[in-house]
Amino acid sequence: MVFESHLRNHFTVKSKAKIIGVGAYLPERVLSNQDLEKMVDTSDEWIISRTGMKERRLAASDEFTSDMGYEAAKRALENGNIEAEEIDLILVATLTPDYVFPSTACLIQNRLGATGAAAMDVQAACSGYIYALSMAKAYVESGMYKNVLIIAAEKLSSIVDYEDRNTCVLFGDGASACVVSDAKEGYTIENVTLGSDGEQSEILKLPAGGSKRPASIETVQGKEHFIQMGGKEVFKHAVRRMEEAVKTSLDAAGLKEEEISWMVPHQANLRIINALAKRFQVPNDHVYVTIHKYGNTSASSVGIALDELLKEKSVKRGERMVLFGFGAGLTWGAASLTCEVDRG
Repeated sequence: MVFESHLRNHFTVKSKAKIIGVGAYLPERVLSNQDLEKMVDTSDEWIISRTGMKERRLAASDEFTSDMGYEAAKRALENGNIEAEEIDLILVATLTPDYVFPSTACLIQNRLGATGAAAMDVQAACSGYIYALSMAKAYVESGMYKNVLIIAAEKLSSIVDYEDRNTCVLFGDGASACVVSDAKEGYTIENVTLGSDGEQSEILKLPAGGSKRPASIETVQGKEHFIQMGGKEVFKHAVRRMEEAVKTSLDAAGLKEEEISWMVPHQANLRIINALAKRFQVPNDHVYVTIHKYGNTSASSVGIALDELLKEKSVKRGERMVLFGFGAGLTWGAASLTCEVDRG
């Protein structure tokens, strides 16, 4: 009994990691459906009916993933009332890094002046924010790090073919960030559930630019440095996999569907979001949507939506949220959060 008591005291369970600050950044330039009508054979009605998108943001020609990520990070640090020097680790979720190497995380670490932080990129496509959240939770709850800065940033306009009407209407640029800490108050990360299926890797990919298909005259002429996607297959897998991830995350956190106050989905397609909303006992006006304004911003979309939700809605102490995403790989994930902060 004495030995068991000693073990319980020695291995005291730490409190769960919490999000203590959030931030987002959207470029100034707006690309509307009317603009796209002038570029490809499409229409405002066609785009809205199939995607729910009305406009999206595009980064300037001299504005890159690290620039947008830096701006979002500054806002998250300010919102979390924490200095860059207090950050132990920076995780940047992106599929459009400034360079193959060095990492975008290192570029942002330097600009922030986060001199005590380790830094690395995470690549899980549109699921990147959720994947990074799981890593930050693990680092903080293990005691290895106290404060982890997550940044999700994408300049998708750099890999979109604006002559392909099936893909160019979908994507936009933007960044989001959050600080995950062992603080007493914040948005508790109850559980994160992840999944992948490499067997479906061909349905959404960037064919060239890696070691298998290095850049060449042939790859450039063949437009292999642009996003290629099988839309119908992606839709089918996205709905099923995200539904599974949400249910698994809720079960693992000991939560019931009716206890969820807010759902924050990856903003890929309004039809996907609506299909998922019907599967859960959450009112439509509590499924937070930004897709009509920003399009699909890949890894950053969940964080952008979360930032807006917390700024525009009255999320009360004790209310539960579930974040979820799906992306190339295939990858998917969901995270359950509890509000443990009094918001005035």
